[in-house]
Amino acid sequence: MKFNSFLFSIMALLMLNSCKSRTEHTFGLADSTFLLDGKPFQIISGEMHYPRVPREAWRDRMKMAKAMGLNTIGTYVFWNLHEPEKDHFDFTGNNDIAEFVRIAKEEGLWVILRPSPYVCAEWEFGGYPYWLQNEKGLVVRSKEKQYLEEYRKYINEVGKQLAGLQVNHGGNILMVQVENEYGSYGSDQEYMKINEQLFKDAGFDGLLSTCDPAKDVKNGYLHGVVPGVNGIDNPQQVKEIVNKYHEGKGPYFIAEWYPAWFDWWGTPHHTVPAKDYSGRLDTALAAGISINMYMFHGGSTRGFMNGANDKDSTPYEPQISSYDYDAPLDEAGNATDKFMQFREVIRKHLPAGQELPDVPAPKPAAALADITFTKSVSVFDLLGTPKVSTHPLTFEDMNQAYGYMLYRTTVPGGTKGWLKIKELRDYGLVFINGKRAGILDRRMDQDSLLVNLPKGQVTLDILVENMGRVNFGPNLLKNKKGITQEVTLNKKVISSWKMYGLPFDQVDNNKITGEVKNSSGPALSYASFDVSKVQDTYLDLRKWGKGMIWVNGHNLGKYWSIGPQQTIYLPAEWLKSGKNEVAVLELIKPEQKVLSSLGKPILNELK
Repeated sequence: MKFNSFLFSIMALLMLNSCKSRTEHTFGLADSTFLLDGKPFQIISGEMHYPRVPREAWRDRMKMAKAMGLNTIGTYVFWNLHEPEKDHFDFTGNNDIAEFVRIAKEEGLWVILRPSPYVCAEWEFGGYPYWLQNEKGLVVRSKEKQYLEEYRKYINEVGKQLAGLQVNHGGNILMVQVENEYGSYGSDQEYMKINEQLFKDAGFDGLLSTCDPAKDVKNGYLHGVVPGVNGIDNPQQVKEIVNKYHEGKGPYFIAEWYPAWFDWWGTPHHTVPAKDYSGRLDTALAAGISINMYMFHGGSTRGFMNGANDKDSTPYEPQISSYDYDAPLDEAGNATDKFMQFREVIRKHLPAGQELPDVPAPKPAAALADITFTKSVSVFDLLGTPKVSTHPLTFEDMNQAYGYMLYRTTVPGGTKGWLKIKELRDYGLVFINGKRAGILDRRMDQDSLLVNLPKGQVTLDILVENMGRVNFGPNLLKNKKGITQEVTLNKKVISSWKMYGLPFDQVDNNKITGEVKNSSGPALSYASFDVSKVQDTYLDLRKWGKGMIWVNGHNLGKYWSIGPQQTIYLPAEWLKSGKNEVAVLELIKPEQKVLSSLGKPILNELK
């Protein structure tokens, strides 16, 4: 009996070791290359962000990555998604990044994880949650005590989700990136060392890396950590920079290789011809350089998650909802000509005996029948209980992350003059006794409006939209929203305000009960529509003005007639056979009653 028990124990141990040998890998560094299980390994990675793709489509997009020849997926982790309010964490649904990583493993893909609290990524506040601005004295990207404490809590929660999925723990996360392009922001090496230790304390005990534009590596690198270089692909230049900051050796890694670019409202759609980059990709891969392509697949920035650029020398530039990026995989997940050209380049550099899988067929897309709205409600009829203050309160003062805010006051009429909103952030519709008097737009440096007030007491309403917090540069520290200073009429400060929060984080269709009618004020409209064959479509907003759209409870993002984006991508995964529901918040053309759709997007039409 004892012998049988001993034999069983030996067999169990052998089986355990056999299982571990099949699932555990090693990942390390040689002088010029990465080593996977002790053998040279060239990372051919493409960036793809889990919140920009419906969870139901993650696996399909990863199959496309494999078909192009990628062996790795890169993704940021977004603090403001996972801790939308202080100490409230969410890793469910489309935020389930651990599942995203596990699916990548099932599809034969490694992962480069980029969980820096700051991500840039054309994402709201660069990934920071809005509420950090309510912590008095807190300074992001610094050694300030409160920031480091909130950062520590966040990264520990991320570690609970993902540290066990590192390659040295049997998972598929090859590397974890510390901070993100810090060299473009500062040069405090002590701060970077604190970052490194926070990551290690959170359980990220595998290979760490950094990521900086070539000219800024000197500020952002960490001694002993793999320095990723952004924005260049000349092998000699890459090697010279990495050698300089990594003890005279590699491996050589382009952390962000840009074969494309992003868009912002009011400017042409950016495109980069594939032929201009396929040769450069070939040269980099032939030289043994590892790359992370930014982006391989952009997807869509839905809800209120778009960021904005704002430098002292350039205007405020809020980014559009489409994150198509002119990437190899388009917004809907279909292969482009760029995809096919890059696939042929990568095929040349595959290990001996390895073949690429066939490219999956394009997803079908078609126009729906026109949708006619039958119910509508004025936004002014959706107001709850206001907060009252002598001076205007910001979104942050109201503990409101995103959306809209209505500022209301009364002023004596019978006068004409200039209404000025100091530091309006970002877009304001001005109403006098319920009628729209004008629009002010931060992009255009518009902060003043000539108004003619009728006699008597006049109700002055200013509906302000948060169009996205700055995600890059020194103005990260100037990111409060709404009316952030004061309002004057003929240089006299207006006081005594009521603030009504309109976050529109969700839409209750049951509150949209009235008949559609013409109105000068913003309106929320509702319709139901039937779908017989579920497939992708693109909602055509060219006849509309500015607003947001929800289908079956999913916020599809913002639209604006100025372009360049004129359509909103509606993925098949979020449609149902039979009855579907749509709601539209329209700010400037509430008289619109019909919504059309197309079988293809319009991303390059300016008005």
